[in-house]
Amino acid sequence: MSVQPNTPKPVIKKIDIDAVLRERLGSRYRFVPRPLVALLKRVVCQDSLNDLLDKTGHLRDAEFCHAVLRELDITYGVVHPERLPAPADRRVIFVSNHPLGGLDGMVLIDLLTSLYGPGLKFVVNDLLMAIDQLKGVFLPVNKLGKQSRDASDNLTRALEGPDPLVIFPAGLVSRRGADGAVADLEWHKMFINKAIASRRDIAPLFFSGRNSNFFYNFAYMRRRMGLKFNVEMALLPAEVFKQRSRNFTIVAGPRVPWNTLSTGSRAAADAREIKDRVYSLENETERDSLRTNNDSQ
Repeated sequence: MSVQPNTPKPVIKKIDIDAVLRERLGSRYRFVPRPLVALLKRVVCQDSLNDLLDKTGHLRDAEFCHAVLRELDITYGVVHPERLPAPADRRVIFVSNHPLGGLDGMVLIDLLTSLYGPGLKFVVNDLLMAIDQLKGVFLPVNKLGKQSRDASDNLTRALEGPDPLVIFPAGLVSRRGADGAVADLEWHKMFINKAIASRRDIAPLFFSGRNSNFFYNFAYMRRRMGLKFNVEMALLPAEVFKQRSRNFTIVAGPRVPWNTLSTGSRAAADAREIKDRVYSLENETERDSLRTNNDSQ
């Protein structure tokens, strides 16, 4: 009987706030109060995140997302699944609101790869490439500086290819406005220009859900204090765990043909119009055509 060699387990990168501070601050690290380090660890839920990674971190891309959703007992359903493109007609750009800042992306990856296969790409801020488990599905763009040649080439290849792309056009998680409504900030027009250039239709999705009042109140106070850096992003890991055992609804909207869109000065107006269409989907509450993922949990 032959002995099969043991397959080495993948090294799982753990969350280590202490190590990050040491790396970023260098010699100044010694001035950081230890209680502050302990507080930061609690704020970002370091122990809970590492426990979750212990159970799921060996997986990649859609399998990782599915495992995280299962561990957190997250379920979802789709209203109007008949509006979703057929697998043979999957060369579209999906756009969605961004209410949660993490789980919404994982749900969409889980849903859309189950329909269209592993070739799906999610256009994200290049900072998210630090998440090793999702590097295969993420397509990074630099939203703060000059785009690298490799990133630009990868985006071009994906747009020219046969598989769907997913974009959160706001680029940031939704905020609560003065009227109390939770909604995305301005949608950037990039997805309009890319849809026209690649001749891809837009497939709108509305994602139900919201973060805690504490998150929105913190973001409001940060703005009132005149701080430009989005400090509330550090709260998003805690928001993930607050969503445990939730069920989310995704409403698929009517497809928008690429040849009805405009470039130039009209592109921003088209982006606003599609954003409005997405939020109008919130009112479509028919349950007769609901498709759920309950059977796959």
